[in-house]
Amino acid sequence: MPKVELITTAILLVWVAIVITLERIIPYRKGLPFFREGFWTDLVLYTFVQSFALKIIIFDYIIQPLDQHFGFSKLHFVTGWPIWGQVLFFVVTHDFYIYWFHRFQHSSPLFWRTHEAHHSGKQVDWLAGSRSHALEIIINQTIEFAPIILLGADPMVVPIKACIDAVWGIWIHCNIDVRSGRLQYFINGPEMHLWHHADHEEVFYANFSTKFAFWDWIFGTAYRPDHKPLKWGLPYAFPKDYFSQHVFSVARFDEAELAKRSRLFRAYHGIRGRLLTKLTDRVPALKPLHGWPVPEPYTETIPAQRPGGNFGAAPVATAPAETASSPSAALTR
Repeated sequence: MPKVELITTAILLVWVAIVITLERIIPYRKGLPFFREGFWTDLVLYTFVQSFALKIIIFDYIIQPLDQHFGFSKLHFVTGWPIWGQVLFFVVTHDFYIYWFHRFQHSSPLFWRTHEAHHSGKQVDWLAGSRSHALEIIINQTIEFAPIILLGADPMVVPIKACIDAVWGIWIHCNIDVRSGRLQYFINGPEMHLWHHADHEEVFYANFSTKFAFWDWIFGTAYRPDHKPLKWGLPYAFPKDYFSQHVFSVARFDEAELAKRSRLFRAYHGIRGRLLTKLTDRVPALKPLHGWPVPEPYTETIPAQRPGGNFGAAPVATAPAETASSPSAALTR
């Protein structure tokens, strides 16, 4: 078992290196800096801290007690299957579930709040897929891994399935300009999923697939135009701090206004910025720790094409002003 985990970890690290390299060579959206805005929040808090904590909660405090109480794993439903068959079975069935749950999240005002953080990034890249609300992860990974354990699958299926999920999640969010042709009718990739993260009306309810694009084509939610999005992220202001993002899903607030009213929030909200500023003033080479924003040319949601060929109001473009922390080279690459 440790050998399998070592191999899957090595595969994941090599894949990350390949994707990062391709993002620099053939970017889907030019001008995105590697240390983009929110990079450290996504890498440290979402990828490492949250993933580690939720893994313990999901496996030790949800799945294990369920198995001890009901004894489902004693059924050995898939025990006699070959490893590849077990992996394929759980990959396909979970992906089918994810399509419908994802689609439901976009339609439900309540469950949208568990998903909006995932769409909050205005700079989508290989790491952007890690930004997901803790409750969303608990729901999806419990439903993903509980059947693997409760149906008596081989223990190796868990790390293999987790590796496939991570590799695919990086792939569909990566900032790589790829044209997959007819393959995009079957296998999902950045070509369609980057559109899903666009702030365009036509994709508010489209491209829900994760691994297999055919779910979208079968159920009529596929959108694959011959042009690229103009705007990304959410059509409303969203907190940039990890903890504030989770609070925002429960109680709506404006960070700037709350900072004016609350001395406590102002102190909390500004502590990271003050510490980073002092650090980077002393060591200028560490400026990437701030994360560089990319000026956005459009301020409003891009309207969708209406039936009959009529368009809505023209998108409002603004003259983006360079910030002091934004390297000009990052905007011209």
